[in-house]
This record gives sequence, C-alpha cells and structure tokens, in this order.
Amino acid sequence: MEYKDYYKIMGVDKDATQDEIKRAYRKLARKYHPDVSKEADAEQKFKEVGEAYEALKDPEKRAAYDQLGANWQAGQDFRPPPDWDAGFEFSGGGYTQGDSAAYSDFFESLFGQRGGFRSAGMGGGGRAGFNMRGEDHHAKILIDLEDAYKGTTRSISLRVPEVDAQGHVRTRERTLNVRIPKGVRQGQQIRLAGQGAPGLGSGGQGDLYLEVEFNPHSIYRVEGRDVFLELPIAPWEAALGAKIKAPTPDGVVDLTIPSNSKAGGKLRLKGRGIPAKTPGDLYVLLKIVLPPADTEQAKALYTKMQQELKFNPRAGLGV
Repeated sequence: MEYKDYYKIMGVDKDATQDEIKRAYRKLARKYHPDVSKEADAEQKFKEVGEAYEALKDPEKRAAYDQLGANWQAGQDFRPPPDWDAGFEFSGGGYTQGDSAAYSDFFESLFGQRGGFRSAGMGGGGRAGFNMRGEDHHAKILIDLEDAYKGTTRSISLRVPEVDAQGHVRTRERTLNVRIPKGVRQGQQIRLAGQGAPGLGSGGQGDLYLEVEFNPHSIYRVEGRDVFLELPIAPWEAALGAKIKAPTPDGVVDLTIPSNSKAGGKLRLKGRGIPAKTPGDLYVLLKIVLPPADTEQAKALYTKMQQELKFNPRAGLGV
C-alpha cells in the first residue's frame, strides 16, 4: 500500500489554514471535474483531490494524519504502525460504509471502518434556545497487562484536535485520572460520564469512551481472557521432569514439568488468565533451550551423549 501525501495532492503547505485548504479544493475540483475537464486523467485526479480534502478538511483526521505522516514520504510502502492512534481523542471522523469505494486502501486503513476512526454521534450546530446533548468522544488507551489483573488508577494523557483563531489545526493535551477496573479486556470500553463535548443550551455534556489495548509485553501474549507464556526449560528438565518457578502477571508460581516433555508442549494453569467471573487460563508453552558448547567440559558432555544415547532426531523422516 502506497503512502499518500495529501498536502502535495492539494498543492498546499503543511501549515495551511482550514480556509486555504477549502479554497485549494474548490479550485482543483473545478479544474478536474470530469464533466468539464479536458485532461485525460481528470477523473482519477478528481478522486485523489476529493480524498485528500476529506482527510484534511476535518481537524481530527488532519491532526491524526499529521502525527502519522511525519516519518513518511509519498510513494513509500506503508502500513499503519500498531496502535498509531492511541491517546488521540476524537468525536467520530469516520465515514459510512457506502462511501468506502470512493477512497483508496490508504485512506480506509486510517479512517475507515477497520481503521482507528469510526463514525460516532451527530454533528453539533444550534440556535438560541435549542438544547442538545454534547457529542460522545472516543480514544484508544494503552495499559499494561498487569493492570488488568489487579486494577489500578492511571494518569492518561489525550491529544485533542482544535482549530485556533488563525485557522490552523493544533492539538491540545488533557490529562485524566482513570480507574482501570480489574479484569478489563482488550477492546473493552471504559465510559467516563460527562467527559465528552459540551452540550448546547441546557443539554448535558457527552461521554468519553476509552477503548483499552494492552502494551506489547516482552513475555506474554493475550487472546481474549487467556494469556500465553513461552517458558524456556533445560533439556534435562524436559527429559527427567522438574519443579521450577514460572512467572505470571499475578506473581511467581511453582510449576511441575512432566518427564519426557517435548518442545512446544502446552501446560494449562486454569483460572490464571485475566480475572473475571469466569477467568481466563494461562497457557505455558515449553521451549527447550540447549546449553552452549563453549567450554571443553561442555563439549565432552555433548560428545558423551552423542556416543551413548544413539539418538537420531530425523528417524521419522526415513534418513
């Protein structure tokens, strides 16, 4: 998938005001409209300009695109980094499913139904004496897996896009103290009542919904409420069996390795996954690690094993 430089397509600077972007779009839309343009690629150009304008006219989309695009150039192979939109507060900014054919895969990967943004709530606007509840806001936050085991309170910083008096898009940061409930899962939302957009008239404020994702962990992998750990063991522990210490997100446990265990073997620790009324399980995947033959003594032991065990790991292959 190719990265698209929407500013270059629109012919504007990256610090252009929202009004300058609107004027540029109107000019280019007239130039490339298929009904009036004589240029051979007018229809394709018209679509590209429309997509660029869709991304840049909305302050939320534009701020997110600016944040993402700092390290990319037009034409480069592009995949959105994992959780690129974490900590970014938005009020919607998606598009309806029927619009998806009008936009490129690049646009859809960022702002489409499968991207970080999705439609939410209704636009504002109002008149004197009109009351309307404020829009709900949404943001993705990253927490540690251990937070889901015990519950905690975290200070969360969110970036909020705004248009300043000169028409430039800026991001304002706000910090909230958020209670992370014990047993929260990836993809679950935490609702903060009254932390969304202000209402009109006597309409109340909208709510803020925080979608939870876990920070990448060095030793654990999560699927739903189940947690997976790849545990290194020595060859003799696998062959003879052993009682060893093993880490879990909730603390160290005693673990029994059965004799004649094989690499990739799976041990289930029932109920030691993410807590819940029906908690998940923790699965230990065995990884046999060979000691290095980096001393004369180690080499002698390997030689003795070679001579006495008569072991052929490829016997099942007929060789």
